[in-house]
Amino acid sequence: QVQLVESGGGLEQAGGSLRLSCAASGRTFSNYAMGWFRQAPGKEREIVAGISRSGGSTYSADSVKGRFTISRDNAKKTVNLQMNSLKPEDTAVYYCAADRVAYIDLVRRSPADYDYWGQGTQVTVSS
Repeated sequence: QVQLVESGGGLEQAGGSLRLSCAASGRTFSNYAMGWFRQAPGKEREIVAGISRSGGSTYSADSVKGRFTISRDNAKKTVNLQMNSLKPEDTAVYYCAADRVAYIDLVRRSPADYDYWGQGTQVTVSS
């Protein structure tokens, strides 16, 4: 079992920055690839960024590439999402998720592949 708690959401103006953090507790954090997902009202949950167990592989959705950066610290059991150049279309509830994946450098993209989820944190970007 893994418990995930997100923090760092809030209201920001377009062009600004926010940093989301996710703290994990429970089983060995390094056994899990981690992902950040978001869900806007009326839309499906989508992956924003993912990072492999080792941190050696990352994935960013085209919509955030060059603006958002995912990182992890296995010793501290944390995963972060640095969000720069925010846009109103980034407004959503952001979720941290853990994927019990066997391969150390694999990042999966489907929400169905992820085993544990945080409660979500709201990010609102005003124009």
